[in-house]
Amino acid sequence: MNPHHKNTTSDIKKKKITLSGMKQAMKLYGFIKPYKTAYFFGLFFLMGSSLASLAFPKLLGDLVSAGDRGDLSENITKITLILGAILIVQASFSYLRTILFVKVTEKSLADLRQYTYSHLIRLPLEFFNQHRVGELNSRISSDISLLQETLTSTLADFLRQMIIIIGGITLLLFTSPQLTLFMLLIIPAVVLLSVFFGRFIRRYSKQAQQQVAESNTIVEETLQGIQSVKAYTNEDYETERYGIKTQKIAEIGIIGGLYRGAFSAFLIVGMFGALVAVVWKGATLLSAGVIDSGQLFSFVLYSGFIAGTIGGLASVFARIQRFLGATEDLFELFTAQKENTQSADQPLITQKLKGVIEFRDLVFSYPSRPDEKVLDKLSLTIEANQKVAIVGASGAGKSTIAALLLRLYEPTSGALLFDDIDSKAFELKSLRSNIGLVPQDIFLFGGTIMENIAYGRPGASEAEVLAAATSANAMEFIERLPQGMNTLVGERGTQLSGGQRQRIAIARAILKNPAVLILDEATSALDSESEIVVQEALNTLMMGRTSIVIAHRLSTIIDADWIVVLQKGVISEQGTHEMLIKNEDGIYRKLTMLQDISSFTSQQG
Repeated sequence: MNPHHKNTTSDIKKKKITLSGMKQAMKLYGFIKPYKTAYFFGLFFLMGSSLASLAFPKLLGDLVSAGDRGDLSENITKITLILGAILIVQASFSYLRTILFVKVTEKSLADLRQYTYSHLIRLPLEFFNQHRVGELNSRISSDISLLQETLTSTLADFLRQMIIIIGGITLLLFTSPQLTLFMLLIIPAVVLLSVFFGRFIRRYSKQAQQQVAESNTIVEETLQGIQSVKAYTNEDYETERYGIKTQKIAEIGIIGGLYRGAFSAFLIVGMFGALVAVVWKGATLLSAGVIDSGQLFSFVLYSGFIAGTIGGLASVFARIQRFLGATEDLFELFTAQKENTQSADQPLITQKLKGVIEFRDLVFSYPSRPDEKVLDKLSLTIEANQKVAIVGASGAGKSTIAALLLRLYEPTSGALLFDDIDSKAFELKSLRSNIGLVPQDIFLFGGTIMENIAYGRPGASEAEVLAAATSANAMEFIERLPQGMNTLVGERGTQLSGGQRQRIAIARAILKNPAVLILDEATSALDSESEIVVQEALNTLMMGRTSIVIAHRLSTIIDADWIVVLQKGVISEQGTHEMLIKNEDGIYRKLTMLQDISSFTSQQG
């Protein structure tokens, strides 16, 4: 079990019912607006079926009264026909109400899911750095699933219950005000006591659920790390740890069972005792001639209706609280600002790039670390079709440059220009379509190889995908696979080797045909044999376009047109390989010497 992922609606926090919270939640009913006609017809049928249910106790009481008066034979057919008609109307209304509410709920929630997902994937990278994937997935799964239960049915249930309570009490007042007041003093008090008692038991049950969840975590972690468990011979330790937790579950369960038993006894004594008291009071009034037996019979039935409905209100309020908690999470998501793709000053530019890039006194700090300058006064010009390598120690700011080029972040100060135009003037989608990225850690989707390559340019023909795979030296291994291009790569591409994943990513970039290419340590995690094949594919990819190579292995960038050495966000050296290698005190020369020593040592070993 992932402790950060919500799996059930019980995990969703409850929120106190306030006027501001209700106003915010009511905004979600805007998704019902396109289907308001069906929704209001559903409410009409709901009210009709609820009112019809109030007629049954009255008509049944009339049957008893008719029997007492001796004219049952004259009224039984009439009352029975009325009961049958009301039954048919109630069943029909209930069916129509259910169909309409289901239709409205499913369509409005489909719109809400689409809106939520569309908004989510357009949020900036910084938002995703601050939120876990499991948490965000919960917004679309658990939170919206809770709304499916609540958005229409909770309001409908609340209206139905209020109709029954208010309508039932009104009818009781007409029947016998004296007995009604007596009933209102007893039954609601017993119901409310049972509700509070039930809440106490549910809180205790949650403790048991928490212990079960913790025990499941032990099982999952142990099985996932079974190799480590066996390597350290900790089977007995894990068994004991799990045993302690299961004993705790048993102890809490036993105590909870005692409380549940007491609660059941209370319900029997309280609820049935209250009804006995009402019957006793009614019998007293019956013997005094204040009411007749039919009225008493109707009164008892109405009292049961009202008692059950008051008890159900507690469940409705609990659902409303969870509903408010879910909507609070969703509106936190909705209020997050999407990436800035619009310009207030001028029309956005959507032209194809030539590939000239300029960093002009660029300063950048990550929003989470505003006092730490990752890049400081960076000034660099890269000409079109030039191959520029960026090297430096970890944390020097190399990968940050790639993120800025893609406008995943904006410069803190200074400017980033493409073709002498500020990057902010470009339409974001157009700018990114001009830039290709081949990172070190390749992410592949769980579909086929064909689908993963075509992701570089959705809508590309099969021939174009095959041509890109050929240029990336990928067909060599694809043709050996039983299903070729239709082979499933598995989750995150786990069915393929690192070199194979890299070649698919290169084929994806070739298919995209960008003006600017970023290689972020694309071969650093590969073995020597795979590196040779991948490097050949990269050389094909870099032809005829501006290429920025972020490199760890300096042997891959010796032929670069220009090499930039970064140190703590500042350019410390720049030049060609021949120029930099001559500087005996330079960082680049020291790095090449270290890598030569490492290579020599590994060969000797």
